[in-house]
Amino acid sequence: MTTSAEPRITVIGAGLAGSEAALAAARLGVRVDLFEMRPQKMTPAHRTGGFAELVCSNSLGGEGETNAKGLLQAEMLSVGSAVMRSAHAARLPAGGALAVDREAFSAGVTAEVRANPLITVHGEEVTAVPEGIVVLATGPLTSDALAEDLKRFTGGEHLAFYDAAAPVIAYESINMDIAYRKGRYDQSDDYINCPFTREQYEAWYAAVAEARSHTPHDWEKLEFFEGCMPIEEIARRGIDTPRFGPMKPRGLRDPRTDKEPYAVVQLRQEDPEGRMWSLVGFQTGLKWGDQKTIVQLIPGLENAEIVRYGVMHRNTYLNAPTVLENTLRMRADGRLLVAGVLAGTEGYLESAATGWLAGTNAARLALGQEAVTPPEDSMLGGLVRYLASANPKGYQPMNTNWALVPGVEVPGRKKLGKREKRPLMYARGLEAFRGWAAGLGVALQPLPEKPLEAELA
Repeated sequence: MTTSAEPRITVIGAGLAGSEAALAAARLGVRVDLFEMRPQKMTPAHRTGGFAELVCSNSLGGEGETNAKGLLQAEMLSVGSAVMRSAHAARLPAGGALAVDREAFSAGVTAEVRANPLITVHGEEVTAVPEGIVVLATGPLTSDALAEDLKRFTGGEHLAFYDAAAPVIAYESINMDIAYRKGRYDQSDDYINCPFTREQYEAWYAAVAEARSHTPHDWEKLEFFEGCMPIEEIARRGIDTPRFGPMKPRGLRDPRTDKEPYAVVQLRQEDPEGRMWSLVGFQTGLKWGDQKTIVQLIPGLENAEIVRYGVMHRNTYLNAPTVLENTLRMRADGRLLVAGVLAGTEGYLESAATGWLAGTNAARLALGQEAVTPPEDSMLGGLVRYLASANPKGYQPMNTNWALVPGVEVPGRKKLGKREKRPLMYARGLEAFRGWAAGLGVALQPLPEKPLEAELA
């Protein structure tokens, strides 16, 4: 590919993926036209015009060398990720997870993007794929017009599923005579726990079963991603499914009884002052009246003030194996790269990481260089290889997990347990990624002190 006098690319969307893509390209000296339609045109889920706004959970996942997301976080920190820097600057107590103050996090990313002299921000909607080298990072709520135009490059191979956000509760309305502060297995006390007896749980389950859920139009097909399944959908799989899933009581003994409850709902801090708490694993598309009913049937939340109700919205994503290479270039047109949820990933961290790679590769193409792929031992390398090679039949978005990278063996040992194996995979993957990035000329950044270990998945 030939270079121009002034290498330039276009990035569409200023979410986590688009913001990271724009900054990655600018670091390589390439000018960026960044388009974001908010706040001129809002989506059903967003509330502000800020870049990298978080609309579901406020957590970027577990940290530490036994956690798959911990490896991807370390990889992104190594290359100076703006999302990771802003996350650490805006972090909130959450045990072994990286949770953030949403507003401070978005403000940090927005400020860095707008301050970069090589990035020109355009506040307008893009309705058709433009000419030149383009990073498509329009996210799960890609506008209908642009999604329709994408059919020219995908042959119509794009899908939709529904995603949901959890309700947020005012702290002062939580009954702490019933709820208690505790982390799983005494790891920390950053979470609030609401314990159920069997009778209370069965009454709560009966209310969920009767609740009026979102009814789609005839032309919409509900295809939920397993990692963000609404609580009412989990409950429809059986009465015990929630309490073996997001409501599992394992490792959460009630200090008043020294026994594990029958089931537990956990709440995670949403703001620095601790005035708002979200229900962990309680994404929902229920109508607001029904949400209030089932929330107030949770022990300790009988007088809960819901400051933000859960919402359900349509997410658009590509059938990645049919349309993407592992460099995130589109097979049908190599000048187009895709990142984030639109690329078939799931999760904030995954969106930012694929944004960084797409932005880096877009800049390399603009400079007349080849697009690259991280090593297979790295978590980002494993993720993008999966996107390009998964079974396209019934494809669903993928998030970070240890199955994306090769396992490890130790001579003389027949089998390693998770706690032995995962730190070895973490160290191997991080070393491979940092060596690869250094070979590209990326200025490697030091990692923060070792974080608290997250619970093994």
